Amino acid sequence: MSGININYTFNIITIITVVLAWSVIAFFTYRIYKKQMVKPKIWKILIVTVVGLFSFSINWKMFNALIEFAVLPLGVWILYLFLRRKNGRWQVYRPYAWLGFFANYLFLASTLLALPIHEVIYPKDDPTTYIANLDDASLITIHPSGKEASIDKETLLNQLPTLDQEDVDSIQWYEDTVIDIDLNEINERFPYQLIGTSPKWGSGLLSMIYIEADGKGILLSTTNEQLYFRAEKSVIEEVEQK
Repeated sequence: MSGININYTFNIITIITVVLAWSVIAFFTYRIYKKQMVKPKIWKILIVTVVGLFSFSINWKMFNALIEFAVLPLGVWILYLFLRRKNGRWQVYRPYAWLGFFANYLFLASTLLALPIHEVIYPKDDPTTYIANLDDASLITIHPSGKEASIDKETLLNQLPTLDQEDVDSIQWYEDTVIDIDLNEINERFPYQLIGTSPKWGSGLLSMIYIEADGKGILLSTTNEQLYFRAEKSVIEEVEQK
């Protein structure tokens, strides 16, 4: 398989939760600032808060997303070593440094909130999440075993909501393609690629879409997994040779 099918997209759920997290940070920063007798410069507050974010973290995966759990406040320690020599500076900037560190947990909470919301709005086992717009869609042949063909947009659109998901049997597919065939002829199971499609607005999900030789199998290849669906009718039309 080859070829790339990438359209610009963004994850609106993540954007919203991150903006909310920064809004909370800004709120607490303002409260700290108002209570202080000595008012530090705003740009210095921003630098200290950002440096305070630096930490030693434990990473693990959840729902195919990387989760970071801050353990050691490296940024706070760095700021303490740098500011303690300046009379009174550490006392002024310490609240912002610790706010930066604890902001890690705020971002963690926003991530944990965004994941289930995203899954509900953009289910990853639904082909309509990845193929939402076919206006500029076209079919390209990516293997010599494929015939010249075009995509039947209407047939594909009508069948998308009712596609049956099946397991991806990579080993069997490989054996069928490479081992159990005439050595003089290599038949690619997915000789076509669908390009020019768009996922649902705001999903942030990119995929490469491959069409099976019979036109009924659709393989969605994402950065984390592969999803295989079967249609009742072929979604490709062979192009008549002139």
